Formats: sequence, C-alpha cells, structure tokens
Amino acid sequence: MIEALAQSDDRIGASWFCNADLPHVDAILERADVLVICHAKYSVDSAQLVAKARCLGKRVLYDIDDLVFDGRYVHLVLNYLDHPTREIDFDYWFADFARYGALMRLCDGVILTNDYLAERASEFSGLPTSVVPNFMNQAQLEHSARILADKRSSGFARDQRVHLGYFSGSPTHQRDFAVVEDALRDLLMSDSRLVLRVVGHLEPGPVLAPFADRIERFPLQNVLNLQRLMGEVEINLVPLQENAFTHCKSALKVFEAAAVGTISVASPTFTLQAAIRDGETGFVAPAQDWSDTLLRAIAALDHYQEMALAAAAAAWSRDVPEAQGPGLLRALFGDEI
Repeated sequence: MIEALAQSDDRIGASWFCNADLPHVDAILERADVLVICHAKYSVDSAQLVAKARCLGKRVLYDIDDLVFDGRYVHLVLNYLDHPTREIDFDYWFADFARYGALMRLCDGVILTNDYLAERASEFSGLPTSVVPNFMNQAQLEHSARILADKRSSGFARDQRVHLGYFSGSPTHQRDFAVVEDALRDLLMSDSRLVLRVVGHLEPGPVLAPFADRIERFPLQNVLNLQRLMGEVEINLVPLQENAFTHCKSALKVFEAAAVGTISVASPTFTLQAAIRDGETGFVAPAQDWSDTLLRAIAALDHYQEMALAAAAAAWSRDVPEAQGPGLLRALFGDEI
C-alpha cells in the first residue's frame, strides 16, 4: 500500500506502525491526515487510538481481507478449517470475531479486497466501504520480472515432465486440497509424466501415498523464493471449497503465478473466476470437473507459451502498485485529492 501511494502522488507520505509504537501515538496522529487500522482486534489501546484520531478530526479506516468480523460466519469458518467445535473453541472464535467487528464499527469506513467481502462488511457495520484488491509489491515484481524474462528467452523450454504445483501458506488448507486429491490420484496413475510439487503446510492424503516418489516437498517459503518455485511449474493448482468465506478471498495465488509465466487451474470462487479467462489465461474448475479441467490444461501445453504470456500480461497490467494506486487514493481521501 505504501509503495502504491508513493508511486501515485508525490504529495503523499505514508508509513506504518505497530502496537509497540503506541506510546508514540500522539506524535503519529499529529502528523497524519488518515489513519488506517489493518486487521486488528478491539482492545483498550486500539479503541483509544481510534477515539484520539477522531477527536483530532482525522479520518479512520479499517482494512481487512478476510470474513472474520461477523459472528454469523463462525460456524462456516470452523467447518472450513476442520477445527474442533468444543465449547472452549466456540468461546474463543466468537470472541475473536467480535473483537474484529467491534473495532471495525468504531471507524469511519472499511477497505476490503473484493466486492463480495465489501458487501458482507457493509451488511455488518453499516459503514461505507471501498475495494482495493491485493497486489504485488516491488520486490516481488522485480524478482518475477527476472524469472519471466529467463523463461521467455528460453522459449519456455520444458523437460519431458508436466509439473503441477500446490502452494500453501498457512496450515489451514487441508480441505481445500481435498477438492483436487482424487483428480490428482487418477492423473498420476494414468500419466507417468506428471510430478506434483507441494510447498508449505500441507500433508497430502493417503490417496496420493502410492505416488510419493513423484511428489516434491518444500517447506514454507519467503515471498521471493515462492515466486521462483511457482515459476518452475507449468500448472498452478488453486482448489478452494466454495462458500461465503472463500468467496471473500483474493486472487493472489493466481496473479503471483501469472507474473512468472505460470498458468493456474482454480476453483470458481468470486475472485478466482474473475481473475482467469478460461482457456485463455488459465482454467476454471468446478468441484466436480477437476479431472476434466486438468486434462484440458495438460492438453493445452502445446500452446503453453501463448497462454502463459497472456496470463502474465493480465497480472502485470492489473495486480501492480501503479494500477491499484488510483483506487487506493480514492479509498483514503475520496474526492479530497
């Protein structure tokens, strides 16, 4: 966000602070015109921060990119995470959601990452909302540009194998991966060229155990190494359960892969479906059609360079600070700047 602001308008200075800096909050607020609170929970300190800012006439916005502020969705998230549902778990999760929501409602407006999530925030808080999609930072872009340039200079050279990649961040995607596991088992069984790369916190289920010698495992990566590992596969897998929680998620797994010339096969959630032109920049796979869609993607590898470059062009024109800066300015300042 700070990089996007710096590139959008040289009159704007932006910085960030964390809880440890709250003893200096008076000096911070004195210099700020707009305060953005990012994915924070209600506390005495956070409530006082908002109150001080508003007393000084500063605009206070709340920024969040997950559906974790409305208690009506706690059961859905626990089911999505396959989390225990003991009394103590309900006590924790309902309280956790309530603290996010309580702090949001103290603010003047909310910044979300897609229109579906913005509708949920508007229903919950009654506050005005703005949408600023997730996008890549400058370090990601510079590294991705080098990876993409190397692939272009080689003519997207490939070995005789077909590499499928699943790139998991947090250890919360076991059920998401289950959406594609049976399809992967069938394909690995029928096509000896296929290799599966799994990065991050994920344990493939027993259905894939017979193919352990064709599964590459990597631990959780930093953002730059992740781009390299994504760039080394032809097909990026983005399976998600389809529900209100996943419709709120961003398309970053698609555009990060596209930036390094890797196409995605993804579930048709709100943002993923919008990020892919099916058959042109990637493929959209409803839950019941993963096998057929992956076969389509593999069959399209003869024209891989054309599709990968189309996906890269879309990501480099849309998911970068320069493209998102104007929308961020409007979210922060409205028509004032």
